[in-house]
Amino acid sequence: MLRDPRLARFSARFSCLGLCAVLTACEPGILNPAGPIAAGERSIFFNALAVMLAIVVPVIVLAFAFGWWFRAGNSRARHLPEWAYSGRLELLVWSIPALAIMFLGGIAWIGSHDLDPPRPIASKARPMTVEVVATDWKWLFLYPEQGIATINRLVVPVGTPVKFRITSAGVMNSFFVPQLGSQIYAMSGMDSTLHLRADKAGRYRGLSAHYSGEGFADMDFFVDAVPQAAFDRFVATARAGRGKTLDWNEFVAMAHPSRNVRPASYPRLQPGLYDQIVMRNGAPEGDRAKDGREQ
Repeated sequence: MLRDPRLARFSARFSCLGLCAVLTACEPGILNPAGPIAAGERSIFFNALAVMLAIVVPVIVLAFAFGWWFRAGNSRARHLPEWAYSGRLELLVWSIPALAIMFLGGIAWIGSHDLDPPRPIASKARPMTVEVVATDWKWLFLYPEQGIATINRLVVPVGTPVKFRITSAGVMNSFFVPQLGSQIYAMSGMDSTLHLRADKAGRYRGLSAHYSGEGFADMDFFVDAVPQAAFDRFVATARAGRGKTLDWNEFVAMAHPSRNVRPASYPRLQPGLYDQIVMRNGAPEGDRAKDGREQ
């Protein structure tokens, strides 16, 4: 304990400034939603937190209150050395946790159905489809309706629901854009579905939320939510590029393990490539998943 008052005040102020500096370095995540799915998940989080705090806070207060009231020096407190059972106390002790479980279960049940990943988002805008393939260690995004593909960069129009079809070319990964909501696993040979929508223009960080090997730490990407006109320009620019056509052979070469891959695009896309990737269980790499990772 610091005995010098000035030194104690300085330490307290320095600690507060340090804590503020640490908190300002935090990235906006699920608590700063940019779409209806993330906003719904934040509501579930706050509702569940409120139910739990409604129990935890009174319990903590009562623990201190009982300790103070039944202290040794309080002659007004009743001492009952033979007390063993109280029906009313048993009812109180068990009914409150039971009600809490009912509330939490109801919140989880309703939220799970409202925010079910395969459930389409109601909207007047026509949904678009993006196919996502997780590789070692980068993300491949296929735009089947636009006939283009990108690596480590996802561009979507603001206000348009997006249907993501998600698979993996190798080991298990997890597709997650915290500000848009709903993490979902990418697994070889499986075709998962996730619906998201960005209601605010901006750049949002996406990541793999499941460890997938030594290049996992760099397996990030950005989601650019832009107006429809800007999205059309993005598509036109990608189509005008001089890159190769993304077909099966090019995909196998691209899927080879690599790290710190910069965003890139393909001007043309082989129709049905995503379904071919799912049917073939990803890229035919013989050395996959020999390091203990989940296949």
